[in-house]
Amino acid sequence: MADELARVRRKFVDKVSKVLIKQLLDDLLDDGVLNDGQKDSIVEEYSATADKARVLIDTVKKKGDEASRKLIAHIHSRDSALYSELGLSCVQPAQPAAVRLSEQEWSITLNRATESFWMDKVKDNNVYPVDKKSIKNRVALLITNIKFTDEKMNRNGADKDEENMEKLLTALKYEVVKYTNLTGKAIDDAILKFSKHPKLKETDSVIVVIMSHGKLGKVLGVDWKKGDEKPDEFLIDNIYKHLGSEKCPALLDKPKIIIIQACRGEEEGSAFVRDVVSDDASQSNVPPPADEDNLEADALKCVHKEKDFTALLSCTPDTVSYRQRDLGSFLIQYIVEVFNTFAHKDDIEELFRRVMQRFEKFSPQTKRQMPTKDRCTLIKRFYFFPGL
Repeated sequence: MADELARVRRKFVDKVSKVLIKQLLDDLLDDGVLNDGQKDSIVEEYSATADKARVLIDTVKKKGDEASRKLIAHIHSRDSALYSELGLSCVQPAQPAAVRLSEQEWSITLNRATESFWMDKVKDNNVYPVDKKSIKNRVALLITNIKFTDEKMNRNGADKDEENMEKLLTALKYEVVKYTNLTGKAIDDAILKFSKHPKLKETDSVIVVIMSHGKLGKVLGVDWKKGDEKPDEFLIDNIYKHLGSEKCPALLDKPKIIIIQACRGEEEGSAFVRDVVSDDASQSNVPPPADEDNLEADALKCVHKEKDFTALLSCTPDTVSYRQRDLGSFLIQYIVEVFNTFAHKDDIEELFRRVMQRFEKFSPQTKRQMPTKDRCTLIKRFYFFPGL
C-alpha cells in the first residue's frame, strides 16, 4: 500500500483540493493514523494546498502499509472520481468473495465524471466527440412489452425493467421516448419515427432499448401466438437499417447503442451447442472492389452502410434470458449497477464487458445466461460523461 501511494504521489499533489485534504486529515486523526500535533502541523505550517498534500502523503507513507491503506480507503469514500483518476486500488484488505462482491459495493446513483476527465478525452482523436450542447440533445428509445394478448405470456417484473431503464437513461441526460406493449409492426413504426426525431442532428449518440419475448433475430409483438401463419414479430435487423447511414444521415458518425432484453431461443445457456452456417451467408451480391484509377468525383459522399453501432443482447444465440418477478431481468439489473458505478470513467465497450463479467463472476445462479456483444462497428471510444 505504501508503494501505491508513492506511485500516485505527484498526481495526488496536483489534483487534491483543499477541502478534501481537511476531510482526509480529520479521517486519519479519527483512525489514529495521525495525532493532533501532526494534523495541526500540516494545517498551520503549510499555506499552499500542494505543500499540505505533499506532507500528508509522505507522512502516511512512512507509517507503512496499514496507514497507507486507510488513506486510500478514505480517498475512495470522499472523492471516488479522484480515486479513479489516480488509478488507485485495494480499498480494503482481501475478504471472502461473498463479502467482497456484496451489493453495497455497487452505486445506486450515477457517479459523476470530472471536468478534467472530460477535457482529457475531448483532446483524444480516438474518442467520439461529446460536448455540453450535444449532451443536452441526447435522446433514447425505450420499448417494453409487458402484457400480451395471450396472458400466459405476460412478462411479470418487466415493469421494473422499464422503470429502471428510464431512470438510468434520464440520469445519463437522454430524453426518453417511451412505448409500452407494441406489436411487431408498431415496434418497426416506432423506430422509423425515432429515426426522424429532430434532436438527432444535435445529439452525440442514441440508445435504443427493446424488452420483450424473443426468438433468434426477432422480438415478439404483443399479439404473438404460437402457430400463426404470419406471427407478430419484429426483425432486429431493421434497427440497423432504419438507423444506419443511408436511412438516417443525422446519426452519421455518431454512436448508436442497442440493448435488447429478449430470449433468442429455448435452450439453456449452459448447454453445448454446435456452430451453424446460415443458408443466406452468401455474399454474391457484393460488388467487386472498384479500380481507384477509374473513379470520378460525383459530389456524392460514400459512407459505410452500417457503422458506429454496438449492441448488447441478453443471451447467446438459441438460448433463453431470465427475469425475476419482483426485480426484473438480470440483464437490466446489472446494466444499471455497472453504469451507475463505472460510467464516469469507462467507455461503452468496457461497460458492456463489465456487465458480461457480472454474469460470470458475481452470480453463480445466472450462469445459464451470458449476454453477447453484437455487430460492433464503433471505430472510437464513447464515454457518457455523467454529471457534466
